Amino acid sequence: MLSRAKELLQETKEFKAKSLEEVEAFRIKLLGSKGEIKKLFAEFRNVAAEEKKEFGAVLNQLKDQAQQKVDELKADLAGSAAKEVTSSFDFTRPTTLNEIGSRHPISIIKNEIIEIFNRIGFQVSEGPEIEDDWHNFSALNFPPEHPARDMQDTFFVEKDPDIALRTHTSSVQVRVMENSTPPIRTISPGRVYRNEAISARAHCFFHQVEGLYIDKNVSFADLRQTLLYFAQEMFGKETKIRLRPSYFPFTEPSAEMDVSCTICSGKGCNVCKYTGYLEILGCGMVDPNVLENCGIDSKVYSGFAFGMGVERIAQLKYNVNDLRLYSENDKGFLDQFKAAL
Repeated sequence: MLSRAKELLQETKEFKAKSLEEVEAFRIKLLGSKGEIKKLFAEFRNVAAEEKKEFGAVLNQLKDQAQQKVDELKADLAGSAAKEVTSSFDFTRPTTLNEIGSRHPISIIKNEIIEIFNRIGFQVSEGPEIEDDWHNFSALNFPPEHPARDMQDTFFVEKDPDIALRTHTSSVQVRVMENSTPPIRTISPGRVYRNEAISARAHCFFHQVEGLYIDKNVSFADLRQTLLYFAQEMFGKETKIRLRPSYFPFTEPSAEMDVSCTICSGKGCNVCKYTGYLEILGCGMVDPNVLENCGIDSKVYSGFAFGMGVERIAQLKYNVNDLRLYSENDKGFLDQFKAAL
């Protein structure tokens, strides 16, 4: 019996397995209910008294080492199997094709406007959407109680009537002029808010891009050429513009700019009301009072400013007939702009 126990002990030390099935067979052979170790323990009472101490020690060592060998082999083979599964994955296989999203038409047009003006040296400036009265009105030649303030229905903060949601991005231009020395050449894209009833032609929030150029000897001719360049880059080289006298508190003289209708190419249709032109922006020479309010000497410097609604440009570019579509997150509507990515 002792020699058989030592033989099994040596076999246990030398045992190796290539699979979990082989380990399980080894466990059953030695440690199972009818295994070799059980048989040896059953024979223990028949061992001579002088051999029992040595036989018992070898038998316990055999049992412990057999169990340890089984546990180690199971852990090693399980780990190898996991590594094999992980490493067998082919990372070069193409992924499942997911449907890509689309960029919003407002973002597409805003970025296109920015890019056009970047080409001629205009830098982007941004500012807060919640503004104080000075930057939104007073610095721009809107004195308190001035009737021109009624041109823009404003969302004021009830607890502080000096604070409001900005009605135009001209407030950003004021901040630029206050903190910069001419020459200044900047555009200010951003969201603005006005207290208007929502309809196909109006919304309580929309997006603007306003431009400002201040330097010595800036003229209205500079303004016209800048806007002609923009219109032809945005709508095509055949686009024509016209400037009509208008009024804005912060510019003098002021004008509205129209472009030849993109629908009928200036021939006249129901979209342009058979005039051949569509209004897209307001503009003018910066009022000297605005320059002085912002710490710029109006006797040395002059400048022009303009502002346009991004939704309006997008309407002309994509023939969108309802402003509400831009903010309804309709997937069918937005999918049309995937080609513009």
